[in-house]
Amino acid sequence: MRHLYAVLLGALFGGILVKAEVLSWFRIQEMFWFQSFHMYGIIGSAIVVGAISLQIIKRLEAKSISGDLINPADKKFNKKGNLIGGIIFGCGWALTGACPGPLYALVGSGYGIILVSIFSAMLGVVAYGILKDKLPH
Repeated sequence: MRHLYAVLLGALFGGILVKAEVLSWFRIQEMFWFQSFHMYGIIGSAIVVGAISLQIIKRLEAKSISGDLINPADKKFNKKGNLIGGIIFGCGWALTGACPGPLYALVGSGYGIILVSIFSAMLGVVAYGILKDKLPH
C-alpha cells in the first residue's frame, strides 16, 4: 500500500501508451519502414521533455520522495559499444514489434505472447551480466 501511487501512475502511463498507439505493432512497423512520422514524433518529444526535465532537476537540485538528492551520473559515450548495442536493440525491437519499455502494458492489454519477449529481454540482461567484461569498452 505504501507505493500504491507508483502502481496507479504506472497504470495511467500504460493506458496513455495504449491510447497513443505507441504499443501498436503496425505503428512500430510504419516507423521502421519510414512510412509515418507518428513514432518519431513521440520519441523526439520524449527526448526533448527528458532533456529539459534533467536540466531543471540539476539546476533546482531536486530531491527524491525519500529526500535524496537526484544527481544523474554522466554517461561515457562508447562509439563501438553504442553502435553494436543499438543494432542489437533495434533488431530486437523490429523482430518483436515492441519496444522494451511498454512490454508490460502490452501484457496488460491482453497480448500474453509478449511474455516471450519479456523472458527474452531478461535472458539478454543475464547474458550481458555474464559477458560484460568481455565486451568492447
